[in-house]
Amino acid sequence: MLLENVLIVDPIDGEYVGTVEFEERIEIIVKTNKSEYKSILMPAFVDPHIHGIMGIDTMTASESDFRKFIEYEAYEGVWYFLPTTVTCKVEGLSKIKLPGDLKLHLEGPFISKKRKGAHNEDYLIAPPYDVEELSKYIDLYDVKLITVAPELDRFFDFAQSCVKKDIRISLGHSDANFEIARKVFENGYNRITHFPNALSPLHHRDLGMVGAGFYLDFTVEIIADGVHSSPEFVDLVYKIKGPERIILVTDSISATGLKDGNYMLGDLPVKVTDGKAHLEDGTIAGSTLRFSQAIKNFRKFTGCSLKELAMVSSYNAAMDLKIKGGRIVEGYPAKFVELNDELNIIKTWNF
Repeated sequence: MLLENVLIVDPIDGEYVGTVEFEERIEIIVKTNKSEYKSILMPAFVDPHIHGIMGIDTMTASESDFRKFIEYEAYEGVWYFLPTTVTCKVEGLSKIKLPGDLKLHLEGPFISKKRKGAHNEDYLIAPPYDVEELSKYIDLYDVKLITVAPELDRFFDFAQSCVKKDIRISLGHSDANFEIARKVFENGYNRITHFPNALSPLHHRDLGMVGAGFYLDFTVEIIADGVHSSPEFVDLVYKIKGPERIILVTDSISATGLKDGNYMLGDLPVKVTDGKAHLEDGTIAGSTLRFSQAIKNFRKFTGCSLKELAMVSSYNAAMDLKIKGGRIVEGYPAKFVELNDELNIIKTWNF
């Protein structure tokens, strides 16, 4: 197949007009000196933190639901995503049945009660010494990422066992102080879940997890919906961290793409009003953010270049999860998204 006269946006090589020839992989790229183009071609997006969409919830989805999940995400320009859990009884993980091409992000139950957010406190526990303990309930091959509060007992034993299984650790829902944050960072755990939400706040005498996220070279997830963080805060993260250390995520729930109303997140009731999801006590409960809107918001909030947008929407997450993707170069999988100048999606190519 051939895509001619497109503005190719690669997070490393930058932006240029050219032609892409591809089948399952990108075979030939021909650069031109043209300045005009018919559409924009970016690496298809990666969302490592998404609970659901269009009535589908990771916790209750059937295998056919997960297939629809993949289709819905393709409409959003997303070619790779991690269906994400909410805190439940550990035994409840056994009910999740993924098709072979999906991996999980476990968010909970190994998180802080104080920073639990929209997670059921009744099920929160400290992690076991070894991730193998979870194999009683879920195939570890299905797990790619686990969010853990680093101040919990046995964190280091658990985290080290995850590394041996090629499971990425992300720090989140944590009340850790700065010294704990620095210690875990120095030990190689350098990723933070939906920064700065559900984290100990920045204070001038203890930077907390939020301050650590800025001060140390953490890679941070950002929910660019204007609800979880103000547009100015998203821009602040961009200015301090740079696009190289940001991963766009949606944290979206099953209500995404549906009308306002009453929904469930795990076994907690959620009300969506004006597109904002919250528990009965007002706690934010995920988002209804579509990835196609997240890229528009991030560019509007920060004024970033298209090259930088390709970093935060695809390349950084692909590198973080050790998957081959996030670039438009010869030899890479032919997974890209075609957009117009307003960043509206024309087509997702996901071979």
